[in-house]
Amino acid sequence: MLRLTIRDAHPDDEGRVIALWRDCGLVSSYNDPAADFRFAMAGLASGVLVGQDEGGRVVASVMVGHDGHRGWLYYVAADPAAQGQGIGRQIVAAGEAWLRDRGVVKVQLLVRETNTKVVSFYEHLGFEVAPRTVMAKWLVEKP
Repeated sequence: MLRLTIRDAHPDDEGRVIALWRDCGLVSSYNDPAADFRFAMAGLASGVLVGQDEGGRVVASVMVGHDGHRGWLYYVAADPAAQGQGIGRQIVAAGEAWLRDRGVVKVQLLVRETNTKVVSFYEHLGFEVAPRTVMAKWLVEKP
């Protein structure tokens, strides 16, 4: 298992974190990852955590946030070259701890229907598919 040092992201981590998100296929045409990173970093109820390997390289990240009731994990990323070494498990656990430290008792995440390969990973960590209908509405012109 590759041991990570996990810490709050700093503004100068932005480029490395976005590159990791891209390498993991987490960026879509309608997301601006730089805006997402900055928004999370500026929030009182959100943040970005990074996991560094022994050489100080960012190999994992998670964006976390909550609404006072439910916590959310976004952009869960583990360097594709290091997957299978426990870094995904560690960064998810760090995101859960971040939420727990703020009194949040439930964590959720969304998986795009095109990213089904990660569902079993999350199930292995204790997540379950929740029977819910997710509804959305674009507040700007659909990209």
